[in-house]
Amino acid sequence: MGLMDKVKHQAEQAIAKAQQGVSQGQAKIDQLQAKRQADALLRNLGAAYYTKERSSGTQDAVDAAMKMLDEHVAAHGPLDTSTTSDPDADNGAASPPATPPAPTTGSAPTTGSAPTTGSAPTTGSAPPAGNFSIEDV
Repeated sequence: MGLMDKVKHQAEQAIAKAQQGVSQGQAKIDQLQAKRQADALLRNLGAAYYTKERSSGTQDAVDAAMKMLDEHVAAHGPLDTSTTSDPDADNGAASPPATPPAPTTGSAPTTGSAPTTGSAPTTGSAPPAGNFSIEDV
């Protein structure tokens, strides 16, 4: 029975590691959900304050947003208020290119007009060589 005991022991170790991995994954998911909720609450507070200052918003809306944010902080701890230059950096979205594409010499034709030099090729012709962007299509 020595071999069976070793197999059983290894299986128990594998199960323990898997459960630990699941626990860590769940903790990370909970963290991300709390961060997204905090981000939404901060956005709502900013929107309420902006409308109060610039249009027909009320102080009651600002107070309600602040109360919800305070409740979130009480439940989840302090907020991460650091700013990033890329608003999509935390949610996994692709960041925009570092430099904008080079301007093209022509423009896309408007409906009913003939193509101009440097504009998108007509159907059936070969694509132009070099850099082009979606605006050229």
